[in-house]
Order: sequence, then C-alpha cells, then structure tokens
Amino acid sequence: MTIETYRGVVYPWQIDHMGHMNVQFYTARFDEATWHLNAALGLTPAYFKANRRGMAAIEQHTLYKRELHAGALIRITSELLELKGKKARFLHRMYNVDTGEEAASSELLALFIDTDTRRSVPFPADILQRAAQAG
Repeated sequence: MTIETYRGVVYPWQIDHMGHMNVQFYTARFDEATWHLNAALGLTPAYFKANRRGMAAIEQHTLYKRELHAGALIRITSELLELKGKKARFLHRMYNVDTGEEAASSELLALFIDTDTRRSVPFPADILQRAAQAG
C-alpha cells in the first residue's frame, strides 16, 4: 500500500546556514505523514484515545538525496512495508514537486503500545485485516 500522505512547501525560516531545509524539518514532515498513514489503517487519533493505544517509533533511518530550498513544493508518499504482531515498518519518500526528484526517504520501525502500561501490545485483528486488504 503506497499512498500520498503529505503536501507542503519549504518556508524561508526552515532554511539553515547551509542554505537548504534543515534536517529537523524533514523529520517533522515525515512525522506528519506518519499520522496520515496510520489513519489510512484505521489508527486515527480518536481510535488511539478511545482504545488507550498509541505508536512508539523505535528506529528511524533517513537518507538525504537532494537539497530542498525555500519555496520548494514537496509531497510525501508512504508505504506500509510490514504490519504484524506488535510491529509496523513503513517507508516515506519525499519528492520535490517541481522536479519530480526524490529529495529524501525515511524508513521507520514502530511498536503498537498500551498507553497505560507503556508496553507494546499486538495489533488487533481488524487493523491487521485492513492492512492485509490494503496490500
């Protein structure tokens, strides 16, 4: 399952002393994309709150491939790579809309957690089924 999860623009205040978007803003955009990917699986903020569940990122690998400058239009696509047991693994790809070039990618591993105990728990069957159907 690959879906578009973010569209935005690089603002001048996000540029660092090297003249391109600072790494903290790549990470923030990938985080925002994660919420849309979660929602596509039925894991909305309302679901998390009602079921006392959440997600915790435990590993993240980001590759920076092309610089992004102020005014660049960006979009992110996200792909669910694996969802089983207590773990979710997914990949975000950030593109420069004008050039079509991939600017960065970030692969994450996250755990489904019980927000009361702060321990990982298995994904419920309905979420696993939705992920399997999304393919």
